[in-house]
Amino acid sequence: MAALLEVTDLGKHFGGFTALEAINFSVAAGERVGLIGPNGSGKSTLVNCLCGTLRNESGSVRFDGRAVDGLAAHQRTRLGMARSFQLPKPFASMTLADNIRIPLLYTVNARHGRHLSPAELDERCAELLQLVGLAGKARQRPRELTQVEMRKLELARAMAAEPKLLIADEAMAGLSHSEIDDILALLSTLNERGITVILIEHIMRAVMSFSERLVVLVAGRKIADGLPQEVTRNPEVVKAYIGE
Repeated sequence: MAALLEVTDLGKHFGGFTALEAINFSVAAGERVGLIGPNGSGKSTLVNCLCGTLRNESGSVRFDGRAVDGLAAHQRTRLGMARSFQLPKPFASMTLADNIRIPLLYTVNARHGRHLSPAELDERCAELLQLVGLAGKARQRPRELTQVEMRKLELARAMAAEPKLLIADEAMAGLSHSEIDDILALLSTLNERGITVILIEHIMRAVMSFSERLVVLVAGRKIADGLPQEVTRNPEVVKAYIGE
């Protein structure tokens, strides 16, 4: 499979602190990759560099065959790279449908060079809310949702950008066993529809169930990259993460 995302010798510093050092990995189109590591390992910094929220001082990021270094976050989103956030921050005063409509207006319209009609917008909003199990709550406000419903809305907002790659940042933190299974099923459905997924998660049951491959960061370095069962037997991984 061709690489959708290619990260080469990526480095990021904050003053004299090295947050990321010579990170190399790639993600194939359609792949499910788990990104794991203890707190402070550099996962969030890496994701921010991939998505354009932070600028890496060294190395490069290529997405869908194109160098994206220097591109702003919204430009990368329009190319097909989307993320969900660990702490959902929907537009609190808007309905769920309007929360979906915003990324459709500002991402999909810009990408296709035409404006979706009101009927097309309504149809796409309804499809996305149906996909995440929130179809009956289109007119409600985010404050009326449960925690797992908020995570589903966050994923729907990311999906509204019609991504090729979805980076799901701790989408299951604080959820119950059954709610975790709901999110896993949703992510699997998205992947089956052709969306490449990078899952950042501390819940190992979820990571092992979902991922075809694991990438492990510790102290800003990649220490392992391979099949989940092999990576979790790696002594360095066990010492630094699994057995911490």
